[in-house]
Amino acid sequence: LQKELLKYKQEARNLQGIKVISPQDALQQRLIQQDASVLQLKQELLRANMDKEELHNQNVDLQRKLEERNRLLAEYKKELCQKDRHLQQHQTKLDEMLRQLSEASYQQVDLERELEHKEALLAHCMKREAEE
Repeated sequence: LQKELLKYKQEARNLQGIKVISPQDALQQRLIQQDASVLQLKQELLRANMDKEELHNQNVDLQRKLEERNRLLAEYKKELCQKDRHLQQHQTKLDEMLRQLSEASYQQVDLERELEHKEALLAHCMKREAEE
């Protein structure tokens, strides 16, 4: 009898371990899984939307920085053009002054030659006058 009792107890334990799932319980379990899946998808969608919003904000910020840099670049180009014009004007003035200086130098050389010639003539005249 004891052996039989142990056998039935073991059988009862085995039956308790294996639960018979009714169709209604299976449907309830399936709904719970689907709800969990829907919740997980909603969380992923929320994260994706937050990431999208963050990327949009970063894009707007980068666009603003790009516009600011383009504005600065345009200002620098404008300043550079003005400085180039001034430099060209100064270069033209410098070239003109160098030309004038060169002409003055040639005139000075001519005048020095003429002075030397006149001094020589004067010396010659003085010598002739002294001899007479």
